[in-house]
Formats: sequence, structure tokens, C-alpha cells
Amino acid sequence: MGKPNFQAEAELIFDELVATRRDFHMHPEIGFHEHRTSKIVAEKLQALGMEVQRGVGQTGVVGLLEGDKDGPVVLVRFDMDALPVIEATNVPYASQTPGRMHACGHDGHMSMGLGLAQIMSKYRDQIAGTVKFVFQPAEEGLGGAFAMIADGVLENPVPDVAFAMHLWSPLELGTVQVVSGPAMSASSIFTLTITGKGGHGAQPHQAVDPILAAGHIITALQSIVSRNIDPQESVVISLGQLKAGTAHNVIPEAVTIKGTVRSYSNEIHRMLYRRILEMSQNMATAFGCSVSLETIAIVAAVVNDEKAAAAVQKAAEIVVGKENVINKREMASEDMGYMLEEIPGCYFFIGAKNEEKGFNYPHHHPRFNFDESAMINGVATMGEAVAQYVLNSKSN
Repeated sequence: MGKPNFQAEAELIFDELVATRRDFHMHPEIGFHEHRTSKIVAEKLQALGMEVQRGVGQTGVVGLLEGDKDGPVVLVRFDMDALPVIEATNVPYASQTPGRMHACGHDGHMSMGLGLAQIMSKYRDQIAGTVKFVFQPAEEGLGGAFAMIADGVLENPVPDVAFAMHLWSPLELGTVQVVSGPAMSASSIFTLTITGKGGHGAQPHQAVDPILAAGHIITALQSIVSRNIDPQESVVISLGQLKAGTAHNVIPEAVTIKGTVRSYSNEIHRMLYRRILEMSQNMATAFGCSVSLETIAIVAAVVNDEKAAAAVQKAAEIVVGKENVINKREMASEDMGYMLEEIPGCYFFIGAKNEEKGFNYPHHHPRFNFDESAMINGVATMGEAVAQYVLNSKSN
């Protein structure tokens, strides 16, 4: 048996990829509750003759495909969790679980992972090394990568390189996006609590108005990116939630503002929070209020290794053609960054947008969907990248 043509192999199992993806889509499970999902994943990996470990990071699954020859350990990671979203696609395979939806493509990721496992298991005698299939729970901000790392997913055996991919709705079908260095931003959330003195709306002079202070703080924070950051850096400060008051004629005691900070640099991230706190404190003081800041780090920046990114670049050129490989980074975030802090690797994107078929809604939208033929490109690109490490000429 010769070296696999991953594009052709993926096309042969396309109907199976679709069926698997749609089954997962109909039965979505949110982070750390992927019980049915992980059971199916584990059973399929076991059926391929892999050594399978369940319950890694609570509901995660790890399958080891060990080749007949010695060589590197390549980790390939696929996320499993759905979102607390009410689906509005009206497709025949829509979610059967109220208030839960695969609105980010993780159903497709799992299908691609299992498809790749199926293909590569046929070439076990040619594999020089081990492919470590990792199916991760709770990627959507709940710490799934941390949980798996704590349970030893990066040990026994220790990976030499790691890969992960995402079906990407902003990206046209037939394209692949990959970049060396920072690929996705670090992300954190913050809460500002501005405290004043409540009172009657008709007697503002007897109160200390935190809403007035909050308004000025909101405006001031928008100057940080434009006036404190090098224009060549990519940084986002977005305020998404404002809570204050219970009645139209009552000045409240306190106001809360919640937002997110995103950047590609830990140093810049720390500076942003220093300025957020300085500005908020100074502005609050000017209006007689006090302010407190709470922060929660969600994910680290996803930083791709140069060699691993080059492997994906080469793989993508084989699958979609050099002219269809896009080299850019995203301001979105992903907890694969924590694994890539420990293991060199590459995170890349598979184009899944198809305007003609209506597959153009953003991720996390109730009508999100993707062109399922993108899964062929995903399996093939990942397969070609992994093959450069474990299916080299010495093993053929």
C-alpha cells in the first residue's frame, strides 16, 4: 500500500463524515457535559484498534495510533463542546436539545478527527511514530485545555508537535488560512464596579452619581488603543455589558461595566489593564466615586511554531493550491494556546463559507452552519501535515 492521498481518501468517506457530523449536531452537549459525545468518540477510536483513554479532563478522550516503527509523537486536537444557543437553522438535522447548539463547527471538527483516524489507521504499517488523537471538552471559555493538561494529556507519550484546526465561516470554501507566529489573540474579561452614593433623581446634589462617572470612563477607555498602543500592534478593548439602576428616577449606588481585552502580547495585555485601572480610578475620583477592577484570564495567545506552520503551509498547498492559502491572523481566541505554550505546533483555519448556499452566518449565531464539503479539505490538510512527520520516506 502506497503513501495515502488524503484528498482522495477523504472524498471516499465524505458521506460518513457528513453522517457523523449531523449526528453530533442533533445531540449537542455543552462543556464538561459531553457524555454521549465522548462515548461515541471513544468507541469509534477503539474500533480502529487504538489504545483509548476516557475521562481525560473530565469528559475528554485520547486515542493513540502507534505505528510499526519508531518516530515522533504528533498530537492532533479536536474540540467537542456545543454552545447554549437556541438553533434557528431549520435544517433536518437541527439540534434536538432545547437551548443547545453546535454553533461553532465543533461537530465538524470531531467528524474530521474521526475521519482522519480512520484513514491513518489503514497505514499503521507505514507510520514511524505515534499519532495522538485528542478530543477536548469545554473549549468555549470553560478551561477544557487546562483540564486535559492537568490530567496529563501532554505526557505518556510527550508530543513532539501539535496541530489543531477550525472550520471558519468568514473564510471562503476552498481556502486554508495559516500563519507563523501569533495566530489568535490572548483573551481576558474584566469587570469594573463604580460605586457612588444613591439618591433621588430629583435631588442629584445629595447623591454621588456613578452613572455619570461610568459614562466618562466608557469614553475614556476607548482612547487607550488609539493613544497608548503602537499603531502596528493589534489590540481590542470592547465593552459589552453595562448594568445600573432599578428605576428611572433613582440614582443607583453602583454601576458595573464588563468587557474584553484581546492582544497578541502578554506584555501589552498587562499594560492595557494598568491603563484601564488608572483611567477608571482617576475618572471615578473626579466625580467623587470609587472603582474596583476584577479580571479573568480566559486563554493565552495561540502562537504557531515556524516549522509546524511551514508543514501546514505545504499541506494546504497540496490540497487547495498555493493561490488559495491565506497568511493572516485572527483576533478571535482559543484555548489551544495553552497546549502550544508547552508543545510546538500550529493552529490553522479551513474555509467553510458558501454564500450561494446560505452558509455565511458568523460563529455562535443561531443560524450558523457551514458547507460540509469543507470537511474534505480539513481532513486532507491535517493528514498531509501529520504525514510530513510520521509518514516520511524512511517509513515507506
